[in-house]
Amino acid sequence: MFKLDNMVARLVLLALAIFSAQLTYAQSTPGSAKFPGIGRNATPAEVIAWDIDVRPDFKGLPKGTGSVAQGQVIWESKCASCHGVFGESNEIFTPIAGGTTVDDMKTGKVASLADRKQPQRTTLMKVPTVSTLWDYIYRAMPWNAPRSLTPDDTYALVAFILSLGEIVPDDFVLSDSNIAEVQKKMPNRNGMTRNHGFWSVNGKPDINATACMNNCVKFVQIGSTLPDFARNAHGNIAEQNRLYGPYRGSDTTKPPIDRLPGASGEGLAHAADTHAASTKGPAALFKNENCSACHAPNAKLVGPSITDVAAKYQGQGNALDKLMNKVKNGGSGVWGAIPMPPQAQLSEEDRKALVVWMLSGGK
Repeated sequence: MFKLDNMVARLVLLALAIFSAQLTYAQSTPGSAKFPGIGRNATPAEVIAWDIDVRPDFKGLPKGTGSVAQGQVIWESKCASCHGVFGESNEIFTPIAGGTTVDDMKTGKVASLADRKQPQRTTLMKVPTVSTLWDYIYRAMPWNAPRSLTPDDTYALVAFILSLGEIVPDDFVLSDSNIAEVQKKMPNRNGMTRNHGFWSVNGKPDINATACMNNCVKFVQIGSTLPDFARNAHGNIAEQNRLYGPYRGSDTTKPPIDRLPGASGEGLAHAADTHAASTKGPAALFKNENCSACHAPNAKLVGPSITDVAAKYQGQGNALDKLMNKVKNGGSGVWGAIPMPPQAQLSEEDRKALVVWMLSGGK
């Protein structure tokens, strides 16, 4: 019995040694037997460059400091154009600050999140962890130059944002050594819950995996409309130059509708009809390829409107070839500094259909 057990033990050790040697070879040898010479291990410097996320327990947080005053200077030069001088965000992004109270900082739950009269849900109302603010700002901001902020810059910006919500005083200096104490003051720190289908693995999930376009609603009902006195209070919303986001304002020069569609059966948008229409022609191609995220019919979005493109190239004999090349390869400089990404995945036929349609003004 002893000899058999001893033999089994030796076989197990031999198998482990072979596995360890194979693993070491796979990690140290570029490529594999199937794909020789392809791939290599990431260098420590490459790992460090990517491993910059900050956890809620602040693991991964670099050392540094930043004051509210320093953050205000950075904010006004790099952030206010999109998020407003006081984090109110104007007409571009959701407001950063507002909607929180001193009582919220005591309870850790923002009461106004449950108040239907609250006009907007701000960042400081929703975010439970200060590490989320730090991590996102450091990795992704400013939008046109991500990763350009230093750790000290990021501490300063987070301190300024927290001061806007009166979570820290105006003379506060945020650092890696006191950020955990600030976390204890976050207004919605106890508002995050995992008691829902995304986290729970027991019971019925909240995702049924049914295919799109099944059991679609028969119509979309408008729930509100602007009163006469407010329609043009700030000029025609549809013509205002909003640089970011896919949605244009409504044409406020038009009179309000007589009645809201839906209740009487008027104004119904049948899903089957709209789906059938969306699968035909260059207009559907324009939408399905996400061109509409940057180009609107009659107003500047991230890029020029369809109307502007048609007007610029009207009468130019080489417009078709020029724009087909631009769609394929991308580029910037004609309409501003924001680049258009290349659309090389489109077939020659689809590119031509899109360009001809745009040069016609979307007709």
